[in-house]
Amino acid sequence: MLEALKDKKFIFFDVGYTLDYPASGDWMFTKKFYRTVGDRLSKYSSVEIQKARELSLEYLEKNHLVKNTEEEYYQFIRFYSDISKYLSLSLTEEEVRAIAYDRTNNMDNYIVYPDAKEVLEVLSHSYKLGIISDTWPSIEQQLCAIGVRDYFSTSTYSCELGKFKPDEALYKDALRKCGCKAEETVFIDDSVRNLEGAAKLGITPILIAANPNSDIDSPYLKIYTLSELLK
Repeated sequence: MLEALKDKKFIFFDVGYTLDYPASGDWMFTKKFYRTVGDRLSKYSSVEIQKARELSLEYLEKNHLVKNTEEEYYQFIRFYSDISKYLSLSLTEEEVRAIAYDRTNNMDNYIVYPDAKEVLEVLSHSYKLGIISDTWPSIEQQLCAIGVRDYFSTSTYSCELGKFKPDEALYKDALRKCGCKAEETVFIDDSVRNLEGAAKLGITPILIAANPNSDIDSPYLKIYTLSELLK
């Protein structure tokens, strides 16, 4: 096993770009979104699209206490309605609802990393495993769909707390549920900022750079695939 796992009892995992990745290449702009919008996005620059995305995410970020997938669905209706407005995409109400429904319920939107299940299987024999993720209620369906849910004994989801990483509430919730001291745990995430939040509480951070955008310099141990945990 990786040296960083020595004397540890519990390993926490992020989900996105750690266990799986978006089939479309984008968490919010799904294949259904791209098919529906067609070439209407082509007249906008990446900067303009990013600005519209940020404006559309504001409501979701400020109203993140989400109890079930029905509430999640209505949040995504708001998101795609706002995207349509800010980019003048002229999506109909029916199209917006169809895209939001797909984002909530279509588990083909996620692709598991090839080594994820094998690594989790091996680790589960020596460690307890848990999740700390910024996500929505459909995460449970997602984890089942990619075949990894049964490996985890605890889960801490941002939508249940109404807060996002690196808010310390998520790490404290995870530590409370796992029953271990912080120094007995590890957290694997693709965001240095999120790892900083964990490290402040004494959790050992590991940066995973399966997503090229995460391959940056940091003071933390960096791996590129989950398989490296078994070395």
